Amino acid sequence: MDLPQDFSYTILSRWGDTMDDGYRVPHRPDGMATFPGPDGLTVLIRNHEVNFNADLAEGAFGEDLTKQLELDPSLMYDAGTERGRPCQGGTTTVVYDTRSQKVVRQYLSLAGTIRNCAGGPTPWNSWITCEETVERAGDGRLVDHGYAFEVPASADMGLASPVPLTAMGRFNHEAVAVDPASGIVYQTEDRHDGLIYRFIPTVPGQLAEGGQLQALVVRGHQSLDTRNWEQQLVTPGHQIPVAWIDLNEVEAPEDDLRHRGFEAGAACFARGEGMWYGNGAVFFACTNGGKAKKGQIWRYIPSPVEGTEGEVQQPGTLELFVEPNDGALVDNADNLTVAPWGDLIVCEDGGGDQFLVGVTPEGALYKFARNALGDSELAGATFAPDGTTLFVNIQHAGLTLAITGPWKNHAGNV
Repeated sequence: MDLPQDFSYTILSRWGDTMDDGYRVPHRPDGMATFPGPDGLTVLIRNHEVNFNADLAEGAFGEDLTKQLELDPSLMYDAGTERGRPCQGGTTTVVYDTRSQKVVRQYLSLAGTIRNCAGGPTPWNSWITCEETVERAGDGRLVDHGYAFEVPASADMGLASPVPLTAMGRFNHEAVAVDPASGIVYQTEDRHDGLIYRFIPTVPGQLAEGGQLQALVVRGHQSLDTRNWEQQLVTPGHQIPVAWIDLNEVEAPEDDLRHRGFEAGAACFARGEGMWYGNGAVFFACTNGGKAKKGQIWRYIPSPVEGTEGEVQQPGTLELFVEPNDGALVDNADNLTVAPWGDLIVCEDGGGDQFLVGVTPEGALYKFARNALGDSELAGATFAPDGTTLFVNIQHAGLTLAITGPWKNHAGNV
């Protein structure tokens, strides 16, 4: 990783490493978040975007699946219907000491899912991990996929109960962000014609108890195409009032949730990917938005009465924050996070060199780091709770890195 002067990195984990619970680090690390752990430690939860038909070497159980036989089947969401082909996606948890820049332990924390791409942290110290797939039961799979799951942020080894959050919808999930004021969960959909969703839980902080799924509508513009592919229908910097419409049959066995939502007036977006709450707003990336299809970054500012009838008079507002249409500035924005000083740090997933790109609160862009290993996408950028360390994955190499340096001296001008 090429970094600015006085910054350095440590490779803290590699695909295939044996973890402290005896399982192996799965391949394709993707979205991540951190949480405060005991005694000043950091709990890092990491997704693994492993396909159902991936080589067994990419999973946690070894090519002979010996370790799967030791696992209680109830702790796997989908163990598969055939010997030799379990669902190998899921999450791992790394307990990390930022003072010594050393791993304390790492372990498998969710098993039996598929293509865990991104997700997001909750204010109640858990990680919502999302399946970027809509695969159905059959052909080796025991159950339907396409759900979000909740993983507690724990420093103690153990697998989370694999309960799909069905009320949050079944679609090609990407990322989520939670507004700490309301407990509402926002979600992106990685489709060329995806929607932006929000989930109003029946009981804030208890997502498995159910709730109402809704889709974003731009007021006065039914079924707005925000992608700006053919013409500039949305102008950067302009704040647009929004409304939200209820969705039904949210488990969508025909994978038509976005189509039904769009027909009912919801706006469509160009491959919604990374999403993060910070600076009083929800930021999200649309990977191939804009005329040049190089990506957009949006900002949604929730209403002070978000999720209530008061939104009629005080709506939340949507803004196209960044759309440079220039791959030299940002090339297909993907995962993103909000830095402690307020900038966004954005992972690229384009062609050629891949960078971590900074975006200031004013919308100025700068390059922070370059993947010098190859052309793999970067993924999962997230800061430790103490602000000292930026974690990021080089996905195709299966590497997780910890980056340190003089952040305060370089904030906004790295």
